[in-house]
Amino acid sequence: MQIIRSIRHHGGLARGCVLTVGNFDGLHLGHQAIVERVRARAAELDLPAVMMSFDPMPGAFFRPDAPPARLASLREKLEDAATFGIDCFVRARFDRAFAAMSPDTFLDELIAKRLGARAILVGDDFRFGHRRAGDVALLDRYAQARNIERMSLPDICIDGERVSSTAVRQALATGHVTHANRLLGRAYRISERVVGGEQLGRTLGFPTANLRLKRPAALRYGVYAVRVRLADGRLCAGAASFGVRPVVDGKEALLEIFLLDFADDIYGMRLDVEFVDFVRGEENYDSLARLTEQMHRDVDDVRQILDNTL
Repeated sequence: MQIIRSIRHHGGLARGCVLTVGNFDGLHLGHQAIVERVRARAAELDLPAVMMSFDPMPGAFFRPDAPPARLASLREKLEDAATFGIDCFVRARFDRAFAAMSPDTFLDELIAKRLGARAILVGDDFRFGHRRAGDVALLDRYAQARNIERMSLPDICIDGERVSSTAVRQALATGHVTHANRLLGRAYRISERVVGGEQLGRTLGFPTANLRLKRPAALRYGVYAVRVRLADGRLCAGAASFGVRPVVDGKEALLEIFLLDFADDIYGMRLDVEFVDFVRGEENYDSLARLTEQMHRDVDDVRQILDNTL
């Protein structure tokens, strides 16, 4: 997959493309349907299937002190785009200059000139340009005037609910991991490197791999059953705890992974953590002994969940 790190500093796609534009946070089933439609049309026109996405997402740019939760990092988004068959991923760096771009400039300079879109597919709620002044009606007029095909796709729904990144975030925030995974069409995952910790888990008999997240996570604080893919391809069962660790007066949210029946050194290794189910919410305990007792129960619950989940 070709990666264009900054569309405003790129010479453009000489052959043109079939294009989709959006945040694509999490690449859920609705996004996957968009990608499938774009790929099919690109094959018919013998053009590359291109995804343009904003980084950082506009919400994080406008609210840097309290950025909204994200389902995927840029790295994860790139991996997902490649997995689902996108030919070229275009990063639109969302900064002050990009935010000030008029809708006409967005269409002329990026969509038409640099990317050469021959066909384009966006959601019905797509907005673009300074102060979100551009909408699909403006895009439709622009596309018609320049003979750009405007593709459409109905919403993807599960049990009457429209699949969206917002719906996935809400499910994760309330501990409904299995529902989030249904909307995603796969397990929600977080990919980060193992960092050093206080080694409290080791003293309690539960050595953990500590992951510090570089983005606000949609996850509810608590304990999870997870599967962890190591850098060498091995898939391991694990119990994960995400939260601030009130027992030890923690302040920073940390993801701690206890790999079941595992003793290798994985410090510094990148882990792909796939969330299978929610076990319980984060709780405080009056002693480390009480915490240790609960951790034994958590691991038993995690084993049972994973043994009964494909």
